[in-house]
Amino acid sequence: MSTKFRYVPSPIPFKFACVYMALTNQSGRMQYYKVLPGVKKERISRTEFISAFNSQHILAMRPIPIENNDAVFQLEFYV
Repeated sequence: MSTKFRYVPSPIPFKFACVYMALTNQSGRMQYYKVLPGVKKERISRTEFISAFNSQHILAMRPIPIENNDAVFQLEFYV
């Protein structure tokens, strides 16, 4: 699947197989997800997320800011 960076002023198409996300829930706890293009996002363990981050060939990363909260770090990375 080809997509565009959502945060780059001049969109650059690239192909990726999967997106991994680390997001906070309402209570501030981290939750980890794996998204295959065209498939519903699947919740994964922290261990699986870290393993993917350390072993996969990362094509792009996207920080996800939370309005009025600089202490929480969220991100997506594309493989």
